[in-house]
Formats: sequence, structure tokens, C-alpha cells
Amino acid sequence: METPGNLDAHRLDGGPPSDADIELYRRLSGDIAAGVAVVSTSLRNRDYAATVSGFLSVSYDPPTMLVSLYAESRIGQAVEEAGTWALSLLSGKHQGAANWLASPATPLHGLLTQVPYRRGPATGSAILDGALAYFELRTVAIHPAATHLIVVGEVLAMGSDAAPGEAADPLIHFGSGYHRLAP
Repeated sequence: METPGNLDAHRLDGGPPSDADIELYRRLSGDIAAGVAVVSTSLRNRDYAATVSGFLSVSYDPPTMLVSLYAESRIGQAVEEAGTWALSLLSGKHQGAANWLASPATPLHGLLTQVPYRRGPATGSAILDGALAYFELRTVAIHPAATHLIVVGEVLAMGSDAAPGEAADPLIHFGSGYHRLAP
């Protein structure tokens, strides 16, 4: 049944968004609960990694995923050029690594010196120790979208490195912060 009355919607006028439009969008879209992961790649013998919450499974056949990366970021440029990458899904115990790799001030050299990881067998990209799940991917398409790149990848290898008790404790991003599902 349709509820009577009008919604009090903030309408965009079709032109470039104002600062108020952007701030309202950030606040409202921050209420989308999302898993937290680290995307990584290796390019010219250098590791690149960043925390992301914009990723999803696209298809089971063939196994395909996508990630949204800021186009001007080091990780966006490196993934675009490298052609292969990995996605490590984080548990609650990874919050420190998520904060570290989300910071724009992280150094280029020694980026992963304080983050325990192993190399993925298919891509050589960093897979965080204890990842709830990990996927190694080959890029099959890149779509520019506003300030970001939507990178679509076909899964080359996948697995889990989590201890059995950690599987029920994914790290979640909601309301501009990290949260855990486990009590």
C-alpha cells in the first residue's frame, strides 16, 4: 500500500554537484554497510595495497568480481597497469591494517612492512594473513565512472586463510567507521 505524503528529497539540478550535495551524499551513502577488504598488486617489483569497501561478486560462472578504485590513487594506477591483483577480505582482527592501508599518507616504500602477508600463487600479489577469503584476479575490463575506475577481474585462484573461529567476525564499514559483527 502506498503511504500518503511526499518524501522530503534533496534533488540535484543536473549540473555539477555543490559542496552541500557532496556532503549530503557522503553522509547518506555512509549508511550502506559494506565488507572491508584490501586490494593489492605488484608492479615493477613494488607492492601496492589499499583498503576498500567498494567491491562485489559479479558472477559465479566464470567466477568474476569487481572493485571500485579512485582513478588518481597509486593503487588505481598500479592495478590498471599491472593487469592482475588480489582482494583479501578482512576480519575484525585486521582493523589496524585496514586503518593503515586506508591512509593517504602511507609510504610507497615499506608499505607492507607492518602488515603480515604472503604472496598469492597465481599473481604474486600480497594476501593478508588470516584473510576470511582471498581472490587473485586478472583484469578483464576497466570502466571509468566519475572519479573512480570500476575494475572487473576474473578469478584465477581463491581460498581462505582464517582460523575457524574468525569466519563469523568480518570487518564491516558503516556510518563512517569500522564495526564487527561478533560480540
